[in-house]
Amino acid sequence: MHKNILKIIVMLVSLMSPALCLQSKGANLTDGYSHINVKESHVQEAPKGSSIQASISGHTLMVSFTENLGQVAVEITTATGMPVDSSATLTPNGIQFHIPLAGDYIVTFTLPNGDEYYGEFTVTD
Repeated sequence: MHKNILKIIVMLVSLMSPALCLQSKGANLTDGYSHINVKESHVQEAPKGSSIQASISGHTLMVSFTENLGQVAVEITTATGMPVDSSATLTPNGIQFHIPLAGDYIVTFTLPNGDEYYGEFTVTD
């Protein structure tokens, strides 16, 4: 039993090594996805923007939260302010949205304490 566990650990470490090497060389492990820069909008407490990761690939918006921020409201609007989609999600977690039309958009994140962050992105066909 002990030898089987040791074999599994060695196998996992050997599988992780190439990924870590690629990451250290700056390789893009999320091929096809474009990072969305999340900026502060209205922040009263310590900034948490680095805990919000967003990217776009085609018409798919992916959002992930790397720490527990509570229930976060996520709203997507066109660049002119027309609502597209919204949802609330518990964190840490991830959420995905389908953006139906090409164009310029804004995604806004509202934390339970009222702090707001946003990111601007473009969907192309």
